Amino acid sequence: MAKALLDRLSELKKEKKAVILAHNYQIGEVQDAADYVGDSFELSKIAADTKAEVIVFCGVHFMAESAKILAPEKTVILPENMAGCPLADMALPEKVREKKEEFPDAAVACYINTSAAVKAECDVCVTSANAVKIIDSYPAKEFLFVPDQNLAHFISTNVDKKIIPWEGYCITHHRVTREEVKRARKAIPDTVLMVHPECKPEVVEQADEVLGTGGMLKYAKESQDSKFIIGTELGLIYRLKKESPEKDFYLLSADMICPNMKLTNLQKVINSLESMTPEIEIPEDIRVKAKVCLDRMLEYS
Repeated sequence: MAKALLDRLSELKKEKKAVILAHNYQIGEVQDAADYVGDSFELSKIAADTKAEVIVFCGVHFMAESAKILAPEKTVILPENMAGCPLADMALPEKVREKKEEFPDAAVACYINTSAAVKAECDVCVTSANAVKIIDSYPAKEFLFVPDQNLAHFISTNVDKKIIPWEGYCITHHRVTREEVKRARKAIPDTVLMVHPECKPEVVEQADEVLGTGGMLKYAKESQDSKFIIGTELGLIYRLKKESPEKDFYLLSADMICPNMKLTNLQKVINSLESMTPEIEIPEDIRVKAKVCLDRMLEYS
């Protein structure tokens, strides 16, 4: 059955001149079938550079939007239309406009985990990997940071600037507690604890390394250590084991599963290419403003 699906996908990719992009949190069969696997902005840059005419983005809605912002001439498809991001949904463009009036002297930085409409209201975008570098180098002393309060706190501890946090969080990372870290450390001693900066400060403070998904992959591959506790979404474990099979990886918390990331499967990828739906569309005025936000991220990275 799996071979039949992969054969059909291969046919469709040639027919549609398509490329398959999968986020690090996708299920194993989707990662294996993808042409590229990576974090959200890494994949969006690939989308902009690829010669493919159709981009199938296996992730969540804001990621496919980012690809469309950077590659407006291409057809961008999200195989599962219900794959949203609760964190991104915690910031609405009208609320951002209200906050901008409340803090007129602050530049507005947004996490890539935001909608195109929110990016259009912001000055510069960041990822978990480059947030500290960009905020540190961007010419402003005060920032309204949208929408992740935990990433905002992490940035504030690493730059000499004022960070005004939005009251938002990733439900998958935010639910992890200090007690869970202690239990994991006790159960699996002599391991390196890597956590995502979307985790609460009480968790981040106990980590050996605080990294985005790309950083975790690189660190695990290059490290002399052989055992790691991973404080991010379950899907990354699959790729970590695939790229460093001689090492051991343990999920920090059994609750670190994003239901939205698990909605996409190989059959849905095939269905989306057959029907060329659901297609991502962004009004041009919003897309142009949002692209400025993303372009500045590249400029200051």
